[in-house]
Amino acid sequence: MEPNLGPVLTALARSAVATSFGPRPPGAAELLADTPPALAEKAATFVTLEREHALRGCIGTLVALRPLGVDVVRNARLAARDPRLPPVEADEVPGLTVKVAVLTPAEPLAAQDFPALLDALRPGADGLTLKDGDGRRATFLPSVWAAQPDPERFVAALLRKGGWPRRSWAGDLRSAPWPKGLRAERYGTVEYVSAP
Repeated sequence: MEPNLGPVLTALARSAVATSFGPRPPGAAELLADTPPALAEKAATFVTLEREHALRGCIGTLVALRPLGVDVVRNARLAARDPRLPPVEADEVPGLTVKVAVLTPAEPLAAQDFPALLDALRPGADGLTLKDGDGRRATFLPSVWAAQPDPERFVAALLRKGGWPRRSWAGDLRSAPWPKGLRAERYGTVEYVSAP
């Protein structure tokens, strides 16, 4: 990913949020006029919005389905309406810290138990997605390592987030039962940040 895309992507995300409050928000094509050709390449992104270090929204995609620019516009607008939090108000937009993470393609981890998974993880570098055959899925971006630097706590918090049974993540994770059908994938990100 080109380093000079950072200011373009974070400005695009901020603009997508700022223009979403009117009765007819401009579409992605309008917001993407005069942007670099690299924004037309397919990519998966996450957009995180924070205000004074408090999360205001975080929404993203794990698979590259749309052009980079379109994905950023979509995820920025959805992050501003993250169902876990009160919606972002128009007067908050200038004070938001905007983070855009562009994901590398995911690779499966061959782990069949927690010790193997914990040993395979690269703290600070790996984003992790866990999913099973029952439809549960949860992911942590690599940036979550800043708050959860220990691999065991990182994985336990992700299992809790995904709604797996308590026996899977409480206590000593290395001896916890591996949930049926659990699969793990890792990915990296290139992250761009724009402070208020």
